[in-house]
Amino acid sequence: MKAFVFPGQGAQFSGMGKDLYESSPLAKELFEKANDILGYRITDIMFEGTDEELRQTKVTQPAVFLHSVISALCLGDDFCPDMVAGHSLGEFSAMVACGALSFEDGLKLVYARALAMQKACELQPSTMAAIIALPDETIEAVCREVTEGGHTVVAANYNCPGQVVISGSMEGIRLACEKLTEAGAKRALPLSVGGAFHSPLMDPAKVELEAAIRATEFHTPKCPVYQNVDALPHTDPEEIKANLIAQLTSPVRWTQSVLNMRADGAETFTECGPGNVLTGLIRKIKKA
Repeated sequence: MKAFVFPGQGAQFSGMGKDLYESSPLAKELFEKANDILGYRITDIMFEGTDEELRQTKVTQPAVFLHSVISALCLGDDFCPDMVAGHSLGEFSAMVACGALSFEDGLKLVYARALAMQKACELQPSTMAAIIALPDETIEAVCREVTEGGHTVVAANYNCPGQVVISGSMEGIRLACEKLTEAGAKRALPLSVGGAFHSPLMDPAKVELEAAIRATEFHTPKCPVYQNVDALPHTDPEEIKANLIAQLTSPVRWTQSVLNMRADGAETFTECGPGNVLTGLIRKIKKA
């Protein structure tokens, strides 16, 4: 069985999608449609922009979404998933690729999500950090301890065994990194991100996104979508909507999703989008 996976924020790079635009009439049409929908030429930033321009959440999310979805659609008959999954933002790409959302509605939702998240980041300075080589349980216990002490921090991304990203307030992340290093983490590395994604600090964004998702028409996908919030396959449009809303303040259970896909028969994983971050993580999950 074939699984197709879609990356999230962080996979972007300057020049992304330019080869698709220049080589495929379908890709060019979709990129130009995206420029019209967004009201500015995102292709100019994707193809020629600086890393700093691409790092803005309101640019990054639609850019990664567009590259991912258009990559999948340009595969034609070779895009034949038995199951799909996406990491964080990538879940929206997966929805469009497997027919649960139209291209236009998917892009509008991603842009609404990006703007809402950027606003939430501006309300309270916050960040994330990657914790390397500690058991999940140890990380969760330290996060609870710091949060109970008055500084929000949670496990946000279960990327692969031995790699968990934590998310929270600036002081919460600082304290947690200190304690996790003392507990034996090989590395506790602050990330260059705009805010505390997949944490309670995204609650203001969740309110905005919920309204947008509720107002959007979802369809039954052509194959199961393994969603971040519970790592389980879903095909019911109402369940899919509820999980996408919850995703913004819930952890990304990527390790669990890949394990469940493999248990359900996935033999090959194809990554659609910029870079190969997920391919690397899947390799580590398979070895564990």
